[in-house]
Amino acid sequence: MIELFNISLYSWLMIFLRTGCVFMLMPGFSASYVPTQIRLILALALSLILVPLLAPQLPDQPENFSQLLSYILSEIGIGLFLGLVMQTLFFALNFAGSIASQAIGFSNAQMFDPAFQTQTMLIETFLSIIAVTFIFITNIHHLMISALVDSYNLFAAGQPLLWNDFAAHITETVGHSFTLGFKLGSPFIAFTIIFYSGMGLVSRLMPQLNIFFLSLPLQIYLGLGMLFLTVPVIILIFFRYYDEGLYFFAG
Repeated sequence: MIELFNISLYSWLMIFLRTGCVFMLMPGFSASYVPTQIRLILALALSLILVPLLAPQLPDQPENFSQLLSYILSEIGIGLFLGLVMQTLFFALNFAGSIASQAIGFSNAQMFDPAFQTQTMLIETFLSIIAVTFIFITNIHHLMISALVDSYNLFAAGQPLLWNDFAAHITETVGHSFTLGFKLGSPFIAFTIIFYSGMGLVSRLMPQLNIFFLSLPLQIYLGLGMLFLTVPVIILIFFRYYDEGLYFFAG
């Protein structure tokens, strides 16, 4: 019984190392308004549930401390990599929100972001809150957990860290997120070009008109109208991209 208990405890702790690191960075769960104790309880409970499923894929319990330490560092590294990929995928929406804020004229309108406990642009925080809400409404957090479980098929427990592959994938994900964020914000970029070109033309045709008092309210009203029209499309395209990024691990 003691030997069986030791094996089960070893399996539970090995699974918890990867699971806990993912929960530390996973969008929605990693937000600062989620108490650390809740994240810890969720990670421990999920690890316990996954023991019967993943225990056969774990390496045998090592007999020396150095081998055990290498397993621990490997699982922590893989968990941090998975969580960082999820956060990098989420960066696309933050970048789009930053572009929209500047186009609408809210670049100086800062608000407290409860997820990161920092001051961010108003529209960026607005889109982030909507995205986190939809993550739980549409059960995408189940897909994130599925990606965590299926990652054991890609990265065997206890194997040496694939630093080159990790760096290449993170770099590729950052590039794709930046490109998608620019595409999601492209309507606001086009709006800015057209709007300021029109205001410049009006200013040249009517020099006596105070263009500043005319352009600022008009920019805000038109920008907010465009935002409300494009938010559903932005969220839909973003979650399609987010799903594809997670299916790389869950496929």
